[in-house]
Amino acid sequence: MKNNNQHNHYAIIDVSRGFAILLMFIYHFSFDLNYYGFIQQDFYHDAFWLNFRLLIVSLFLTIVGISLYLASYRGLRKKRFQQRLLLLIFYSALISISSWVMYPKAMIFFGILHFIAVASVLGLLFIRLGIINLFLGITLIVVAQLIQHPFFDQAFLQWFGLMTKLPITVDYVPLLPWFGVVLIGIYLGQLLTQCHPESFFTRWKSNHPASKLLILGSRFSLHIYMLHQPLFLGILYIISQIIS
Repeated sequence: MKNNNQHNHYAIIDVSRGFAILLMFIYHFSFDLNYYGFIQQDFYHDAFWLNFRLLIVSLFLTIVGISLYLASYRGLRKKRFQQRLLLLIFYSALISISSWVMYPKAMIFFGILHFIAVASVLGLLFIRLGIINLFLGITLIVVAQLIQHPFFDQAFLQWFGLMTKLPITVDYVPLLPWFGVVLIGIYLGQLLTQCHPESFFTRWKSNHPASKLLILGSRFSLHIYMLHQPLFLGILYIISQIIS
């Protein structure tokens, strides 16, 4: 096995990201089933689906923070970072355009990929803050729960959060409170690098086929995110036409 501390690579992070992708599949496929009328669920008010989405986004963004720290604490590979950032921006624009076509009254203007692109840049400013990131992250989350103001309801500020009412959009991940989750992830990434080389977190690996599949999905997570919804929607559209 490669020295994880040297290569900033941890199998447990890949498996966790792969598991988050699996949960995302379940959520989005259920959402699409509802869209085509195969099931009847309220994804915008039902506590189960709201909390399920909360779990998925929290897991993804914690891993974003951890990965950002692992990729940069010994020196950022700027070319690789810039390439991924440009891909995130391109995919974000593509999602906004396609969502406008499908849901013209609820297009995605600041969804999870938009957020990750912004948080990836902002997060670099916090890499060296150590435990401050933990307290600052918790503070941002608490502030977002306690403070809402009409000033932030303006269209050009809706990406920031702190609104008095949620915008009508299919996917919404505002800077607050979610950047707080990323900061907590950055702190956890620092803790991970401080683990003993023989610790569970640094040496863990699994040859189980399920683990290998999750790791494979993790390594192509961005492309999978972009492709899975058109695939789900296409399959369900064909089925709906056959049975109609």
